[in-house]
Amino acid sequence: MTFIQVKYYLCPLYNISMTNLKLYVAVALLSASALNIQAQITTGDLNGQTINTITTAVPLLMISPDARAGALGDAGGALSPDANSIHWGAAKLANIEGSSGISLSYIPWLRNLVPDINLGYLSWYKKMKKRQTIGGSLRYFSLGNIIFTDIVGNTVGQFNPNEFAIDFAYARQFSDRWSGGVAMRYIYSNLTGGIDVQGTPSFAGQSVAADISTFYSNPDLKIGGKKSTYNFALAITNIGAKISYTQTANRDFIPQNLRIGNSLKMKVDDYNAFTFLFDVNKLLVPTPPVRDPQTNEVIAGKENNVTLVSGLLQSFYDAPGVLQADGSRSVLKEELRELNLCGGVEYSYNNVFAIRTGYFYEHQTKGNRRYFTLGAGVKFNVFTIDLAYLIPTQQRNPLENTLRFTLQFDFGAFQAQNKDSE
Repeated sequence: MTFIQVKYYLCPLYNISMTNLKLYVAVALLSASALNIQAQITTGDLNGQTINTITTAVPLLMISPDARAGALGDAGGALSPDANSIHWGAAKLANIEGSSGISLSYIPWLRNLVPDINLGYLSWYKKMKKRQTIGGSLRYFSLGNIIFTDIVGNTVGQFNPNEFAIDFAYARQFSDRWSGGVAMRYIYSNLTGGIDVQGTPSFAGQSVAADISTFYSNPDLKIGGKKSTYNFALAITNIGAKISYTQTANRDFIPQNLRIGNSLKMKVDDYNAFTFLFDVNKLLVPTPPVRDPQTNEVIAGKENNVTLVSGLLQSFYDAPGVLQADGSRSVLKEELRELNLCGGVEYSYNNVFAIRTGYFYEHQTKGNRRYFTLGAGVKFNVFTIDLAYLIPTQQRNPLENTLRFTLQFDFGAFQAQNKDSE
């Protein structure tokens, strides 16, 4: 058996990482090379540059689950609070306007590859006191129907791999402008259904993780004589234990992530407003080092089989570095390549109708996800409907035709509507 670490080009990196267990996954990958999807091993060369992607388990935790942020290039860190805020940073819940609400999102994922990969996201919030809010969410990811075969191609089983995460969040306002929040998360990842391959047992991976976040909002700005609101958000998410799927496998990091978000909303007049957003993301996971092919010793970078805390800290300086013409390596240059940048613009009319666009950028040696996004939203009295559409910058991309759908329900507005009708 071989060690497999498959990474999808231009997707939120769905990895399969196991030792002594070879998975011939139907998603797989539908013969990725035949489809010219460019599924790739984590190291190699691309246009003369060394590919050195960072891989993690349960990357579903990094997929933007709601259509509003999804239409803004996945720049949701400092977006105004709503029922989906737990994913971006629980601290935003403390500034939410409604008293309680719920949101349901659905994403047919990688629909250009297979018809049965889906992501569902259910979230809710409830204001407990003037400055305190609680919330929760359930994220479910189904990989469709998978046929397992042994090394000679005989079918040994069939299963529907799935993953889910359950969150509980608490947020509190420290002042009129600052708030903080924490979230706890239980993660369950069942990729094999417990199937044995040549006597090697597998099992579902499980982990617990935490998020910490802060949110700043200043609604009293004046820019060019126009009333404006500036938001700043900082969140460290998925700080949690590693995951393993077999007793003999090394444990994999989950996608610990640092997100810094900024947004500026400018009111043109009483009816029209523009919001500009910009996020920076960095995985707090060790970068794979360069190893000697004979001895497997690290010759550039740092050992990546380390503890949770060590991995989080060294993720800022452990890259082996970009090889320069003089033979030296620039660690800073590679660390900068690990920053994912995203931004978007939202136009809203009377807080009822909105159109959105955005762009997501990832360096080609770190995954090469690059795409534009479009979307729109309509807010009724108690319902809000949002749609998003993803447009890759390259043809024959796995993310082509990706749609997101989100429906939100405001219980506070519903109760107020019923009182007014009495």
